[in-house]
Formats: sequence, C-alpha cells, structure tokens
Amino acid sequence: MTESASGSGSASASASASAPASQEFFAAYDALLARWPAGTTEIDVPTPYGTTRVHAYGPVGAPAVLLLHGGGSTGAVWFANAAALGAHHRVLAADILGDAGRSVRGGRPLRASADLMGWLDALLDGLGVRSAALLGHSYGAWIALTYALHAPDRVDRLVLLDPTQCFAGFRPGFLLRSLPVLVRPRAARVLAYLDRETAGTDTDPDWKRLFALAAAGFAGRKLVLGRRPDAGALRAPLLVLLAGRSGAHDPEEVAARARASVPHARIEVLPRLTHYALPTAAPAETNRMVCAFLEADRADRADREGQSRSR
Repeated sequence: MTESASGSGSASASASASAPASQEFFAAYDALLARWPAGTTEIDVPTPYGTTRVHAYGPVGAPAVLLLHGGGSTGAVWFANAAALGAHHRVLAADILGDAGRSVRGGRPLRASADLMGWLDALLDGLGVRSAALLGHSYGAWIALTYALHAPDRVDRLVLLDPTQCFAGFRPGFLLRSLPVLVRPRAARVLAYLDRETAGTDTDPDWKRLFALAAAGFAGRKLVLGRRPDAGALRAPLLVLLAGRSGAHDPEEVAARARASVPHARIEVLPRLTHYALPTAAPAETNRMVCAFLEADRADRADREGQSRSR
C-alpha cells in the first residue's frame, strides 16, 4: 500500500489507466479531487484483482466508512461529503476497480459478483480495516448491499443512496433514455443527458463534466453485474436515502419493498433530488442524515467499550 498527499503521486496510476481515457478526463478528475478538504491523502492498495485508488480523509484510527460511487462517478465525487463524514470517521473513497478512475485492473479477472466481493475483502485487508460502515450510491449501493450480505461481520452500518437493483428494478423509460449514451457515449451527448436528468437541482457542474468525460473515455469498461440481493438476510443497521424525483425507479416502490425486506431499515426521501443529483446536490441535507445515522454507531461503540471496562 502506498500513500501520498492529495494531488501528488498520481502520475504512474494515470499513465497506467489513461490508455482508454483522455488527459482531459484526468484533469477534470484532479480538479474535483482538489475540492476535497485539506489533509486528504491518496492511497494505492494492491489486491489480487489490481491496484485500487482510495481517497482518504479523517482521523487515522477512527471508525472507517467506505464510500462506493455510482457507475462512472469515480471516488472523487464525494468532495462535498468528506469533511462532514470525516469529523469522526476515517473516510475511504475508492475508485471502483473496473470503472473509470485511477484504479488499475491486473491479476485475477473481475467477472462475477464473487470477484467483486473478493476485491472488497482484499481492499479492506489492504487498508488494515477489520470492519467499516459502507455508503454507496446507485451501482455502488448494489455493491455495498451485496457485500454486507457476503461479509456481515465486516459491515457495521449500511447507507444506500437511491440504490439501484437492490429492492426494485429500473423504470423502462429510464433505460430507454439511457440507451443512446450507452451505445454512443460522446461527452456532449452524455452531458446533455445529465442536464435533463438533473434539471431543477443544484447538481455540481464539474462532476457532470467528469461523468461525461468518463463515459466517453472509458466506453469499453464492463461493470460487474449480478442478481438482486436477498436483503431480507441483512443484519447491519440500514439507512436508505431515496431521491424523490428519481427517474431510475419508482421511489415509493423502492421504499415499500425495502421496508418489507428489512423491517429495521430507516428510510428517508429527499423530495427535490433526482437519481444523478446524489451525492453532490443538497449535500448539507444528505450529510446531516448520514452523519446522524453513523453517530448512532459511534455511540453504540462507546457503550460497548464502557461496558467492557466496567466488567
């Protein structure tokens, strides 16, 4: 594992990853990363599936929270959340291996859900993290929920932001609207698509540009997909934050199915937001809900430690 200050030590990763992408993408990536709080460091974690880039912020030794971005968003997308989450946690935001960013595939292939789970096992081991809270958006939420079922002892709490393919399927209209940018993902076309999908929100324009460049520059990437998880077996405390104007799925249906599958879940709706608006739009509201949920875990840990000392 190698670590460096944010914005440095990235040349080798860029060179390795830049074959399918443009230097314009990496410039946009670095510009977004520059908006992370001072003290952010970059960590390259070797795994059997390749090297994973992780943006780290917050007290070393504090309870860890691993952030998993939506497809094409990169780990840099959490710039508006890192400071709040890092007040009492060690924030670890990964570039999902196989997706756009500075993680570099190598070694074992990533072909199935089991490979993704093995990658996350190795990532946490490489970071020296026994267990963590997991926070995922969209595709990252699907990975987070799947991992919480795969390794329940390693997931303290679970936060899912407008999760896709976790409790309900996509709206057919969303798939139809998305098809042109999947088939011919030119940056201008993707940006116009995002503008439509985030209309009426304050979704960050720099992130939208990065997403559009990622879609065009990493057009050949193949994300690992799998079946919908059996959420009824979930043990970890769960917070689901739904975009009330989500075009990806029906938020009421997702909420109903989540409650039916996980009765102990806390489910909240952010009424003004759309699917792609998370996590950059209205970050103060999102941060407040997520931090309150994670703070409950911190209080639980303190109670357990106090009981242990009193014995």
